[in-house]
Amino acid sequence: MALDHHATDRSGHGAPLRIGILTSGGDAQGMNAAVRAVVRTAISRGAEVYAIYEGYQGMIDGGDRIRRFGWEDVGSILNKGGTTIGTFRSKEFRERSGRLRAARNLLLLGIDRIVVIGGDGSLSGLDLFRAEWPGLLAELVENGEIAPQIAEAHPTLMIAGLVGSIDNDLVGTDMTIGADSALHRIVDAIDALASTAASHQRSFVVEVMGRHCGYLALMSAIAGGCDYVLIPEHPPADGWEDRMCAELRRGRAAGRRDSIVIVAEGARDRAGNPITSEYVRQVIERELDEDTRVTILGHVQRGGVPSAFDRWASTWLGYTAAEELLAATPDSEANVIGIRGNRMSAIPLVEAVRQTREVAACIERADYEEAMALRGSSFTEMTKIFRELAEPSRVDASDCAKRIAIVHAGGLAPGMNTAARAAVRLGISRGHTMLGVRNGFHGLRDGEIEEMDWGTVEGWTADGGAELGVRRSVPKLDWLYSISRSLEEHRVDALLVIGGWNAYESAHLLYSERERYPSFTIPTVCVPASIDNNLPGSELSIGCDTALNVLVEAIDRLKLSGSATKRAFVVETMGRYCGYLALMSGLAGGAERVYLHEDGVQITDLVRDIAWLRESFAAGRRLFLAVRNENASENYTTDFMARLLREEGGDLFDVRQAVIGHIQQGGSPTPFDRLFATRLTSHAINLLGDELAAGTSKGYYVGLMGSKVGASPIAHMMEHMDKEFRRPLDQWWLALRDVSKAVAGEAH
Repeated sequence: MALDHHATDRSGHGAPLRIGILTSGGDAQGMNAAVRAVVRTAISRGAEVYAIYEGYQGMIDGGDRIRRFGWEDVGSILNKGGTTIGTFRSKEFRERSGRLRAARNLLLLGIDRIVVIGGDGSLSGLDLFRAEWPGLLAELVENGEIAPQIAEAHPTLMIAGLVGSIDNDLVGTDMTIGADSALHRIVDAIDALASTAASHQRSFVVEVMGRHCGYLALMSAIAGGCDYVLIPEHPPADGWEDRMCAELRRGRAAGRRDSIVIVAEGARDRAGNPITSEYVRQVIERELDEDTRVTILGHVQRGGVPSAFDRWASTWLGYTAAEELLAATPDSEANVIGIRGNRMSAIPLVEAVRQTREVAACIERADYEEAMALRGSSFTEMTKIFRELAEPSRVDASDCAKRIAIVHAGGLAPGMNTAARAAVRLGISRGHTMLGVRNGFHGLRDGEIEEMDWGTVEGWTADGGAELGVRRSVPKLDWLYSISRSLEEHRVDALLVIGGWNAYESAHLLYSERERYPSFTIPTVCVPASIDNNLPGSELSIGCDTALNVLVEAIDRLKLSGSATKRAFVVETMGRYCGYLALMSGLAGGAERVYLHEDGVQITDLVRDIAWLRESFAAGRRLFLAVRNENASENYTTDFMARLLREEGGDLFDVRQAVIGHIQQGGSPTPFDRLFATRLTSHAINLLGDELAAGTSKGYYVGLMGSKVGASPIAHMMEHMDKEFRRPLDQWWLALRDVSKAVAGEAH
């Protein structure tokens, strides 16, 4: 809801609306981003915001623990872990007397709207506080602690909850604040342990957080390429020790030098007995006679700099919570704001907490099927995928197996190796022979095709680059005959194309030429892998999360380099004509301005921005950040913008420009890109398998739309693209432009 100028009290007193915000329970990376967004969104709408320090305890204590926040009070917290306003597990708030004091302190400041960032316990306490509010007011008036007029002006407590939990345990939302960053910490540790384990030919048992939720354990096991995982919701069948050791033994026989088993702290067996990391270590040492070490990651999972996702998503959550509270009425429902399929979703608070606690209850009564159902379809899907990778139905293809060729094309994207590994291993497990094509469609033309076995892709999960090689070239018409012959000679039955827009164009070309070249009439599936995130049929592409994290880390360092002076930065991102990286890195990096090709750049925009910038630095600003998509404007280049700022800034500030460049394509893929690559590739292999089994030869491109992975026919691909600018006609992330403006100060 956009308010014209001032968000005013609906009691008719004309005072601005006042919002309180607190963080409660365990800390989680990204809480600060959410606090910042709530504060700045509310201020930009004319409301007042009060930060409540030390959680609910600060509300009870009052005084200087409830402080009015201005714009700059949250000016440097976006990249900080933990919560700068503190958190506390308040015992006093569990008592009515404590809640009575809290209500009094809020009312004396005119606060009747609260955003709470915390776990299910914090949110259930918030709902109880809301329900008791009328009775608390009546008691305060009766005791003479507040005037009747104050109670009349604030008859209802309006609330919004945000879930800060690294466990990602709230039912009804895809991701909670902090879970992605925690996954980064765990996977970084696994990658580090893998190298030392391989050096000594040693096994490691890694214990991660998750008393009633196996999200971190399961996803880190997949993203880390681990051998076995134990989670609370899905205990292993009896005899799991023998199966686990058999898989570890098979890996050693195949030449693998390291073994890693992930154990969630709440793991148990089918009888409900805890499975400890120490017990797993003893089993491995006893059965395999192998040196085995335990690593308990502990609270390091909560710490550190928040990931790019935990910055932009938490900012969006905070913005949405503030907007909802400013538009709230006494009849408004109490909601938790969550993320469902890259969209904000208001979830009834009571139901969300009830279902979340029901998972723990299901585990206690050994109803594991219901516990898995409550976790959702994607959690169940990833559990099955990991089980197949850890305990495959086969590791060698039969002589009569159908032959699926993997080819990369387009620009390099981190996660291509992860996708190829998943394709090879899942393909073999599902009964296919897997072939690798070297050097893209050049290699397909020249017959650079080789059979790949289980061991070929060992260690590819964490590797950046593309071991098969990648070329940007789209096949020329005079290549088609050679490609056709190559497919025939190597008896290719299906084609899996992993890459960017050039890969999609290539697949579409082969599909269009089926009448002339019968060998092209084979099942074909495209998997999106592009840091530009500009492909049809998928809201995200493999590689774009890694590129975004690289950008945000670079921006953090740039801002730090300018902290000792007054400086303006103009940063250029990749992305061609798609502004995804620019907008999201600007949002996650705290940019004041973002320039996109989708919006265009006008000289009037630049003149207005320069006038604002001069005034802002004259008033005390020390740092300014503009992020520009590389093709935002043909004439208003990054260099032009930097020179313009330098000329107009005079002695007020220095100006530096930074073209981040190809490091955005490099490095080890993030946990999200590894998981996403595995999930999309599993779906693609299933599609190809279905086509081969049915004797049909349809072509598809797969992707994530909302929360679900789906497929679209290649025949209609061009209908969904702006071919001139090589981007989808519909881009969901453009909705975040309003969020960026609200927190950057454009309306401030």
